[in-house]
This record gives sequence, structure tokens and C-alpha cells, in this order.
Amino acid sequence: MLPKLGLIAGNGELPRQVVECCQKKGRELFVIALEGQADSCLFDQYSVAHTWKRIGALGASLKALKEAAVEEVIMVGNVRRPSWKELRPDFFASKLLTTKGLKNFGDDALLKLVIREVEKKGFKVVGVQDVLKDILMPASTLGPSEPDAEALQDIERGVQILEALGQSDVGQAVVIQQGLVLGIEAIEGTQNLIKRCAEYKRAGPGGILVKLSKSGQENRVDLPTLGPDTIKQAAQSGLRGIAVEAGKTLIVNREQVEILLESQGLFLVGIDRKVVLR
Repeated sequence: MLPKLGLIAGNGELPRQVVECCQKKGRELFVIALEGQADSCLFDQYSVAHTWKRIGALGASLKALKEAAVEEVIMVGNVRRPSWKELRPDFFASKLLTTKGLKNFGDDALLKLVIREVEKKGFKVVGVQDVLKDILMPASTLGPSEPDAEALQDIERGVQILEALGQSDVGQAVVIQQGLVLGIEAIEGTQNLIKRCAEYKRAGPGGILVKLSKSGQENRVDLPTLGPDTIKQAAQSGLRGIAVEAGKTLIVNREQVEILLESQGLFLVGIDRKVVLR
């Protein structure tokens, strides 16, 4: 029998898929829905035990998970980064942040800290790839299109840039066209990056979106995610392909992604950054 799962849910499609998977398998599930982040429609669609908590209420969330007899914890979904005013950390979170001095640290440091504290309370933190099988990008292409030699050069350029940025906990994506950097992902997210880069595209073969995990990133949370909406935006903005990290990128609604890749004539390739940088 599978251990009871605690889902800390943000927004987007992945929390719904986790809930659906657990219900199909008969796995017990308890959800911490993050206020201002998670979609309330999830609980209209599925009957699942849940409670709503502020993103800064870490102590209260851990207490709720313990009271629900949860054994494993998964953190899934898009989370808009709150301001410190919006965060409103509870006593447990405030003490933790003060002790560790992490107020000015990046997302990775904060996530690793949260994972350590969750595990200290006796929970096992698992990744979405441990619950949803076949969600990781393979080391191959999806769809019928393949990158050509020029596209491969742009991919290499993008990987070099993201490798450098990853050391600073900034950015997971970049758009390259014919060797030129059209844009680097900031707080706006990947889809808005793609949209912004449409203003700067040149004549000739379209740009390439390169999206990687950060160097040393915690693979159980916040892996780069790609789904149908990203493919649609890439096509609308005149891109011709996307390169993501094999085994470290979540592909949401894979079947629909492959249909869109074929209809729009885009390639999607899973790469190994070490091989690219040789």
C-alpha cells in the first residue's frame, strides 16, 4: 500500500494531475492549497481532503500535514513569488528566516531550506516524477521535426548563457536567434519571455527557446515545466524550436504537446548540457 501523500499545491495543471493519479490508484491524499496561488476549481472537480494556508504559514502547514497522518510530501504547481508584505510568515517561518538570514537569498536557497525543515518533521519529500510516471522529457525529440546545424549552434549558445546564470539563481530560459540573445527569463516567466522576444526577432530562421534547470538545483521541486501553452506561444512568436534538459524537465499534457508540435512545425529536443558543452 502506498504511503499517504501530502500535496502542497500551487496553480496550474500539475496539481490536478497529481490528484487524479492518486484517486485512480486509490492512494490517500491530503492537500495544502496555497492561498492566492492554488485553483479552487480543483476541489469542485475532485472530492479530496484539503485545507487552505498562506504561503508563509509554514508552521501551520506542517502541523496540518502531521495531523492528517501524511508520510510523503510533494510540492507542485506554479507559485507567484510574493512580496515580503504578502508573505506574512508565521512564527515558525519567521524564526527560520531570521536564524538562517535568508531574506535576500534566491528561490533555490529558500526551497532547499523548506525541504530540510519538512524532512526534519519526519516527512519524506518526493518529486512529481515519483508520482506521475513518464512526465520527464526524454533524451530525444518529441514530434516529427529535428533541429538543424544552425539550431544546434543556437542551443549551444543558450546552454552556455544559462550555465553562467544558474550560478546566480537567476533565469531558467533564454531565446537565441542566429547567435543573438533576444531575451533572458526574469520574473515574468517563460511564456512572457517568448512573447517579449517576438518584438526583436530577425529575418530568417526563427529563434530557439533554451530552457534548463539551474546548476545544483533541487530536483524534487521547481523543475522547469513545459506544456501546450508554451508551444502555442512559441509558434505565435515565430520561434522554430525548443531545447530543454532531458530528465530534468516536466512535460505537461504530453500527448497534446506532440500534436501541437506537429501542427505548428516546431521541434522539441531533450538535451544533456554536459554533452552540448563538450
